[in-house]
Amino acid sequence: MGNILEGLTVIDLTQNVAGPFCSQILGDLGATVIKIERPGHGDDTRHWHPPLWGEESSTFLALNRNKKSVCVDLNDPVGQEIVQKLCETADIFVHSLKPGSEESRGLGYEQLTKNNPKLIYASISAFGDMGKMKNKPGYDPLIQAYSGIMSLTGNEGDDPARVGVSIVDMATGMWCLIGILSALQHRNQTGEGSKVASSLLETGLAWTTLQMSTFMASKRLPRKWGTGMATTVPYQAFKTKGDQWAIIAAGNNRLFAALCEALDLQELVNDPKFATNAARVENRKEVQQLIEARTLTFDVDDLVALMEKYNVPSCPINTLDRVLKDEQVNALNMIKDVDGFRVEDFRIVDLPFRINDERGHIQSLPPLLGEHTEEVLRALNLTEEQIAHLQQETVAR
Repeated sequence: MGNILEGLTVIDLTQNVAGPFCSQILGDLGATVIKIERPGHGDDTRHWHPPLWGEESSTFLALNRNKKSVCVDLNDPVGQEIVQKLCETADIFVHSLKPGSEESRGLGYEQLTKNNPKLIYASISAFGDMGKMKNKPGYDPLIQAYSGIMSLTGNEGDDPARVGVSIVDMATGMWCLIGILSALQHRNQTGEGSKVASSLLETGLAWTTLQMSTFMASKRLPRKWGTGMATTVPYQAFKTKGDQWAIIAAGNNRLFAALCEALDLQELVNDPKFATNAARVENRKEVQQLIEARTLTFDVDDLVALMEKYNVPSCPINTLDRVLKDEQVNALNMIKDVDGFRVEDFRIVDLPFRINDERGHIQSLPPLLGEHTEEVLRALNLTEEQIAHLQQETVAR
C-alpha cells in the first residue's frame, strides 16, 4: 500500500499539526514529500517540548516521517525562486501560510499553476480564505472555542473544556487530504490541476453537524452531557471500585433489559419510568443513580467482563499505558517499533486504515532540520558553488 502514490512529489510549506499530518499521510502512501522549513528554526513543533524523545520534540517526530527537510528563506527572492522551481515539476503543493502572504512571495495559485497547470494546490488556514477574519491566526483550542465545540464538551456546570486530542488540527489535515485525493482523481480524468482549500473553522463546524442540526430543528441550545448523550439512556460512564470508570452503552430496550438482568435490576424493565428510552431520557438521573449503585460494587474489569457475558456494549475508560498494553490494540498492529533510528526505542502510530491488509510504508524517519537541503538543490541542477553561496547568504541551510 505504501507505493500507491509513488512517483508523486509534494512540496510542503506547512507547520504545526494540521498540514504536517496531511503531508505525512501522503508520504506514508508513497509520495515524495519535500518539507520547506525556516533556516535556523524550522517547523514550530521542533520547539514544542518538553517532553523530548532523545533530544528532539516528540510532537515533531509524531508528524513528520517520510519527508525531506529543506531549509529555504521564503522572505528572500532567491528562496522564493527555489520553491517556485520545485513546484514546476511537483504534483502537489500544500501550504499553511496566512491567506494573501503566499501571493506576496510568488507562491499563489495563479502564479504557480501558470508554469504547471497540472499542479494540485492545497491550502490550510485558520478561519478560511474569505471573510473579515481570513488573516487571523488560529490554533486547535481557539477553533474548538469559536466553532462551539467547547460549549458541548464536559459536564453540565463545569468550566469550558477542550477535547483532549487535537481533533480540529488533525481532522483538518484529513479533510485537506480528502480534497487532494479527489483532485488527483479529477486530474486523472481531465489532466487538469485543482485548487483545494481547507480550514480549521470549517472542520470545527463539520464536527458539530449533529448538534447544529438538532439546534436548528429545536431552537434549543444543547446541554453538556459529559460522557453521555442527549437522546439515549443509559449511554455513558459509570463509576466502579477504586475510582475507575466504565462506559456502558445500552442503546435500545433489549440492551437495557440485558443490563438490568446483569446487575440484578430486573424490576426496572417494566417500570413505566424506565420501560422505554424516552422514559429513561426523562428520568435520566434516577436510572443513572440506580445503575451506578450496582457498578460501584465491581472492579472495572470485572464489570466489563459481566457486560460482555450479557452482550451489553461496555469498555473501561483506559489511560494510555493501558491502551499500549491492550490485546486488541496490539492485534491491530498500529503501534509500531522502529529499529535503527537515532532516537532510542522509537515507535510510531501508523495509518488507521489498511488496503489489501497493508498500512503505510516507512520510507524515511522524521528528518533533522535541513537534512536534505543540498540533495534537493542538486536535483534542481544547482552547482556546488551556487549551493555554497546560498548557504553563505543563509538563503538555504
